Amino acid sequence: MAAHDVTPNRSVLLDLKRRIKLTKSGYKILKMKRDGLIIEFFEVLEKARKMREGVSADYDVAMEKITIARAVEGEIAVRSAAYALKADPQVKLSSKSIMGMMVPKVEADWVHTNMTEKGYGVISTSPYIEGASNAFEKLLDTIIRAAEVETTMKKLLDEIEKTKRRVNALEYKIIPELQEAERFVKFSLEEMDRENTTRLKHLKSKGAAEE
Repeated sequence: MAAHDVTPNRSVLLDLKRRIKLTKSGYKILKMKRDGLIIEFFEVLEKARKMREGVSADYDVAMEKITIARAVEGEIAVRSAAYALKADPQVKLSSKSIMGMMVPKVEADWVHTNMTEKGYGVISTSPYIEGASNAFEKLLDTIIRAAEVETTMKKLLDEIEKTKRRVNALEYKIIPELQEAERFVKFSLEEMDRENTTRLKHLKSKGAAEE
């Protein structure tokens, strides 16, 4: 809002005062939200760091165990056990609120299956294949939990940037423009009051001279 685009009268001045008060209140709320989001972001960032380490560690364990199973039991036995598994992980997507912002919540069923539900014979299958199966189930569970944390972190970062732009716009553009318009209207009204006072004095002096 350019200062010279407003009409200098008392109702406009009152409206400007009201808008400045509301805008400053909104600015304080947005600053609190931004600061809260930043704190939340760093907490999620630490979780993400640990989750990445967990994914890497679980991946190394799973690859080690599958390599041992292939070496001991053979590629055919490992593939047969893998193809025998009938249950597929079912991923459920929902949402949860963090400081009024909705972030994804990822859950999975059937990640861990009992030995009797894996589709291959309990007696005929070696502990090496079972160990590899458990290791990959654990890896899958970690990846699913990591996906939720990583997505939450990205959404928080986007919301922080959006809130930061709004805070800066209020602080450096909208509030200064409103205050400039208020000063212009005040100055214009004061000028009009001085002119009216001068005019009244002149009329009184003129009237007194005519008497």
